[in-house]
Amino acid sequence: MAATMTWVIEWMQCIPTEGQYTNVVINAGWRCNGNQVSNGVEFTGTIYGSVSFPQPASGGQFTPYASLTQDQVLGWIWANGVNKSSAETSVQHQIDNKINPPMVEPPLPWA
Repeated sequence: MAATMTWVIEWMQCIPTEGQYTNVVINAGWRCNGNQVSNGVEFTGTIYGSVSFPQPASGGQFTPYASLTQDQVLGWIWANGVNKSSAETSVQHQIDNKINPPMVEPPLPWA
C-alpha cells in the first residue's frame, strides 16, 4: 500500500515592487507529507525545501498575489526544479523504513 501524499506551500517571499507589478513572488517554501496506516498504526514521513522563481518578464503572465492559489504555486515549484516524483519516493522510503526498519537495535542480551 502506498502513502497518501499532501503537498503544501508554507511560505512565500516577495519583491514589493518590480516594474509594474507588486508583491512579486521570488521564493517559496514547500513541504511534502506522507501518511500511511499499516496494521492499524499510522506512519508519517516528510521532505521540505525552498525554490526560487524567475522574475516575470514585462508584459508576461502575472497573477496578483491575492489571486494566487496553492495549486498554482505548487505548479511553479515543480516547473522550477522540484521533482515531484522523487520527493514523493523519498517520503515513501521514509515511511517504508519505519514500517520495516532496515536495521534494529535489540537490547543487550546480558542486560
